[in-house]
Amino acid sequence: MCGITGWIDWRKDMRKETAALHKMATTLNRRGPDDLNIWTSTHAGFGHARLVVVDPAGGIQPMTRTVNNKEYTLVYNGELYNTEEIRSELLRQGHTFLGHSDTEVLLKSYIEWGSGCLEKFNGIFAFAIWNEQDQSLFMARDRLGVKPLFYSVLHGALIFGSELKALLANPKLDAVVDREGLADVMGLAPSRTPGQGIYKNISELRPGHMLIYDRNGAKVSRYWSLKSTEHTEDAEETAAHIRELLTDTVKRQLFADVPVGMFLSGGLDSSALTALAAEIYKQEGRGSIRSYSIDYDENDKYFKSSAFQPNSDAPWIKKVSDVLKTDHTNAIISIDTLAEQLKEAVKVRDLPGMADVDSSLLWFCKEIKKDVTVGLSGECADEIFGGYPWFHQPEIMNIDGFPWMRSIDEREDLLNDSWKSKLKLKEYVQSQYRKTINETPRFAGDSKEEARRREISYLNIIWFMTNLLDRKDRMSMGASLEVRVPFSDHRLVEYVWNIPWEMKRYGGKEKGILRKAMEGVLPDEVLYRKKSPYPKTHHPKYAETVKHLMDDVLKQKDAPLFEFVNKDKLKAINETGGFDTGTPYFGQLMAGPQLLAHFVQMDYWLNEYNVRIEDK
Repeated sequence: MCGITGWIDWRKDMRKETAALHKMATTLNRRGPDDLNIWTSTHAGFGHARLVVVDPAGGIQPMTRTVNNKEYTLVYNGELYNTEEIRSELLRQGHTFLGHSDTEVLLKSYIEWGSGCLEKFNGIFAFAIWNEQDQSLFMARDRLGVKPLFYSVLHGALIFGSELKALLANPKLDAVVDREGLADVMGLAPSRTPGQGIYKNISELRPGHMLIYDRNGAKVSRYWSLKSTEHTEDAEETAAHIRELLTDTVKRQLFADVPVGMFLSGGLDSSALTALAAEIYKQEGRGSIRSYSIDYDENDKYFKSSAFQPNSDAPWIKKVSDVLKTDHTNAIISIDTLAEQLKEAVKVRDLPGMADVDSSLLWFCKEIKKDVTVGLSGECADEIFGGYPWFHQPEIMNIDGFPWMRSIDEREDLLNDSWKSKLKLKEYVQSQYRKTINETPRFAGDSKEEARRREISYLNIIWFMTNLLDRKDRMSMGASLEVRVPFSDHRLVEYVWNIPWEMKRYGGKEKGILRKAMEGVLPDEVLYRKKSPYPKTHHPKYAETVKHLMDDVLKQKDAPLFEFVNKDKLKAINETGGFDTGTPYFGQLMAGPQLLAHFVQMDYWLNEYNVRIEDK
């Protein structure tokens, strides 16, 4: 994986802006610690920070190729999993290759098919291609949004980057947050409105979208979306199809010229991927695959069972690792380290995030990176197969709003009185929710209940899943670790999208059809284990530590946080440890110390990035 950035400007000679481009690219050096290069022409400049995964010599970027007297230059972050199929097709069309990287295959695909190349790609990607003769830029992002891409169109220029920090390093842009951006931060964080870059004049290219920029301006269009149709296969056929797709996906994603490992939590999703990977390694004579798990210091002593986390992961991880004979590492994070990493997680994300859910993952990825450069992870299964409580509990499912974020009253109550009227959080959040509901792909054959579940599924894919993918990308790349997510393979997502709910819930169990697909692959006790989310610490020391961090925030004079947050209300939350109602701030786990840590991160973000809140 890599970090990409660029600057197209009709008013400047970009050959004189190499220092600025270098500064922008250098902000991405965690994404690409192995190489950094700059390319410029009269009105275009690219920067690329590279993490070498395939073809060290042949995949150097920015990459320029000339075909039929037209010169094209590419910067690319991602991985194509069907590289060889596309290469074979391009060879038949008369193209030649200087190396075996997917980078060159992607560039030649665009040269051959234009924007039609996107339909051929199986992979995760964000890229930009400059056509020197046409003086035009083409950018695109993968279908599900595994790889990030932000951009700004401002004063005759387009500026883009893998992360917000790359754009903020450009002299044209400042860390300003207007009312809309602040409404997102206070009303929806740690998720973001699709396309929202939070900072003023910065947008995100949405998943499944492309952008063309020339002297006429920028044109954004959608090249992929889910299609709702009738599902015609029975349960046996469906389970077999899922297993076939997953096996093929895992096999493709295990390819690399560097060591590969598996994220293993002992739950269904990561265990299924690890089992498939272990079998592929066995068939190919590659020995034992590495696997990694995370736990918290003294969690065995302080773990408390709940409806969300019915049991500890540790025994299940050992069971799966022993059965599959993986080369396993269990990384245990200390409470002090967990708290210390909160601020670094903000710098990696460029925004306040999911508190210790972020900081623990950042640290965990650093531990994995000591052994491997590529990891496979189980994100996205719950969103596409319907694993979360809000798919199963009617009282949550039928709420007219985001089912994972029922804290809007509490969020609004945290605002100072003047900002309550300015932001109108309830209206803003409801408007964003309604936009997504209105774009849900419908199917005429759906019952009222099935139609609602389709809405919930779409909300999850567009909002909740992209937030988790955002988190996984930033925290992993913050450790220079490439993470691949097999459950986000678009073929699998498209197929599962149309499976009727009762079949998804095969056997009356959450993700029942996935469990059936994995029969014989995993031990039954693992296969039918109740879902448990990403683990958190139950240690009282963490709550105490976060409380002290918040005490330090509350002691600040003229803290920018209290320009819009009610200091007395935050102080009361710090004293009681959470909202009086017990409502999680976000999802299932952001309550108590996680809620306080989120506002500790917010205070740090405002200060570290010198954010200016614009009251208009």
